[in-house]
Amino acid sequence: MLKNLHRLFMAHPEAVNETYFEHFGVASRYGSRFLFMSFCAFTHAVFPFLFERTASNMVKAMYADMTRRGANTAVASQNPQTPAAEWGWL
Repeated sequence: MLKNLHRLFMAHPEAVNETYFEHFGVASRYGSRFLFMSFCAFTHAVFPFLFERTASNMVKAMYADMTRRGANTAVASQNPQTPAAEWGWL
């Protein structure tokens, strides 16, 4: 039971060479950015003159950061210990 629980919480962070709390921090920052980008995109939909490139520039920056860190789905999907890969969540 504990082994399965450990695997659920640690397989992906370990696959990208992070501790649980490092991964929590990175994922939380990405989540916050996504919320802000969502706000910008919806605002831009109503007011096209606002946030013209904000969301797309942030996506590019996040992609560059993820690529630099090596945190991509190819790493996780190649790791058979990753529950998301096993269960088809990728």
